[in-house]
Amino acid sequence: MLDNGVKAELDYHALNAMLNLYDSEGQIRFDADRKAAHQYFLQHVNQNTVFFHSLDEKLDYLVEEGYYEAQVLDQYSKNFMRQIWDEAYRKKFRFPTFLGAFKYYTSYTLKTRDGQRYLERYEDRVVMVSLALARGDEKLATRFMEEILSGRFQPATPTFLNAGKKSRGELISCFLLRIEDNMESIGRAINSSLQLSKRGGGVALMLTNIREAGAPIKGIENQSSGVIPVMKLLEDSFSYANQLGARQGAGAVYLNAHHPDILRFLDTKRENADEKIRIKTLSLGVVIPDVTFELAKKNEDMYLFSPHDVQKVYGVPFSEISVSEKYQEMVDDKRIKKRKINARAFFQTLAEIQFESGYPYIMFEDTVNKANPIDGRITMSNLCSEILQVNEASEFNDDLSYSRMGTDISCNLGSLNIAATMDGPDFGATVEAAIRALTAVSEMSAIDAVPSIRRGNDEAHAVGLGQMNLHGFLARERIHYGSPEGVEFTSVYFAAIAYHAIRASNLIAREKGESFKGFEKSKYADGTFFDKYTEQDWLPVSEEVTRVFDGITLPSREDWAELKSDVMEYGLYNRNLQAVPPTGSISYINNSTSSIHPIVAKIEIRKEGKIGRVYYPAAFMSNDNLEYYRDAYEIGPEKIIDTYAAATEHVDQGLSLTLFFPAEATTRDINKAQIYAWKKGIKTIYYIRLRQTALEGTEIQGCVSCAL
Repeated sequence: MLDNGVKAELDYHALNAMLNLYDSEGQIRFDADRKAAHQYFLQHVNQNTVFFHSLDEKLDYLVEEGYYEAQVLDQYSKNFMRQIWDEAYRKKFRFPTFLGAFKYYTSYTLKTRDGQRYLERYEDRVVMVSLALARGDEKLATRFMEEILSGRFQPATPTFLNAGKKSRGELISCFLLRIEDNMESIGRAINSSLQLSKRGGGVALMLTNIREAGAPIKGIENQSSGVIPVMKLLEDSFSYANQLGARQGAGAVYLNAHHPDILRFLDTKRENADEKIRIKTLSLGVVIPDVTFELAKKNEDMYLFSPHDVQKVYGVPFSEISVSEKYQEMVDDKRIKKRKINARAFFQTLAEIQFESGYPYIMFEDTVNKANPIDGRITMSNLCSEILQVNEASEFNDDLSYSRMGTDISCNLGSLNIAATMDGPDFGATVEAAIRALTAVSEMSAIDAVPSIRRGNDEAHAVGLGQMNLHGFLARERIHYGSPEGVEFTSVYFAAIAYHAIRASNLIAREKGESFKGFEKSKYADGTFFDKYTEQDWLPVSEEVTRVFDGITLPSREDWAELKSDVMEYGLYNRNLQAVPPTGSISYINNSTSSIHPIVAKIEIRKEGKIGRVYYPAAFMSNDNLEYYRDAYEIGPEKIIDTYAAATEHVDQGLSLTLFFPAEATTRDINKAQIYAWKKGIKTIYYIRLRQTALEGTEIQGCVSCAL
């Protein structure tokens, strides 16, 4: 018999559903969910898993039948493979939640081609990923296996799903493409979007340089249709590239706030938008410079500048101009066509659209570029608003071949589980292993179908180490999310992550005798990046946070100074190192709260295909510590922004920051939060969520490319 008179014959779905029902003493039935996970194996997984008598039999079958990539296994001896598989199974991994197990077997594990039977257990998937990423290095493969199986490091979905498989998609999460102001670039971008969507990645594109509606073409006035038709073409392209019916392709477009089409761009997401312009599935992002806020503060008009004219006057695309620096100069220049709108009315419109749709994402252009340690401008972000990298324009011939190949961006992602990393035997070694794993993803990826993506990846070796389970960890340690102690922990933790990530990249540069292209022009090379770390300590101050870091060696100013010297002498292999995505499915299989934002509900409710509603309890939550699990709507935007600001200071790229508002929130509340975020040094804002559109306990969708 189970507790509370529940009969043992209840199936796993019914047991999981008991999370939504209090017992006779008003307690949440966490034990029922643990039993649901156990029953899921007894009633479903074990009965539908293909049985093999030995590891050799299994591996021979999976290679011969074309499930596993033979080249991955051929790099290792039979003895080592038996050893690493034995070690993995000796750890006796168990899913602590039903949804974690369900997500793994539904979305990740290798299945027979009819999709009916399972060919892998969780340990098998972890080992195959580790073998693939280690590329023949037995010691490294063992390290990866231990880090992943312990839950300290979790590769992003494309890597965890595909590594080691014969028929697979790419290991990369998402891509960023520039579009320039000519038909060749637009056509090439649409083709590239199709190619990348076919391979399973989300794609973001920059529209800032495209001339506005009514602009001249070849000197003839009122010929350009502006950005909306391009958006329509892209939306249709992503819908067409539906990845074998698994899901539609996912895309986002970014436009500068001072582009003349900005209001029409935003209107595409209005609930009552005309079908001719309405954009249903494409995500929108707006790039906002500091001057826009300053004009709104003074209640002045803001000028919108013709990209075509800006390029003629300055000789570079509009996106390469700092609007804040050149604003008055462009206003005064009669050669540049311009029109004006009220700055406060613009922000009001922005909030209205976010109120209705959650879009657009926002990138604070000047904040991003002031913090950028790499030579060049960052002009856009990605589908989840955490990738912030420099890219370079391509030029094309009439037949769409390259006359000059630029560089575009790919996202090589994976995340640490903050709680497991803090509990681990060696904090620094975990970070180093993660950076090495992500570097392997970069080096193993060569997308020749989009040469500018391949070139960017080959030259930058850029990676994005993320984090998850911040709220779960803080609650376990009896620290409130957003409290002074919670913010202090976040700052100290991310400073330590930055140190060890840079140290790992420096070690790789030494081993390979190579740095990323352009290192010599970076703030790493001249040492200025390190000033804030050598001029003050980033160590715990409060008693609570000091207690949490007990036993973990944190970098001192002297450690940072030594690292600065090593980097200036030997370089860095990875141009970018950190990016914090929203995380989704990987959080569930890792028993983590998503990313570093607060939970959306104590018991989250998800709709999962044919099974219907599935319930997920927040990590480490018990009936004794519920007070530490206030949800994001209760906590409110300011404390979330404070937490993200503390992390942002140490993250070279961005963080997917979703802001949550109560049902009674107004557009004024959204504007106030945006201004607060800008003042606190936030780089990007992802979604805006209102309680009335995302009720407590309902699912909050993660980023299509980075989280799923």
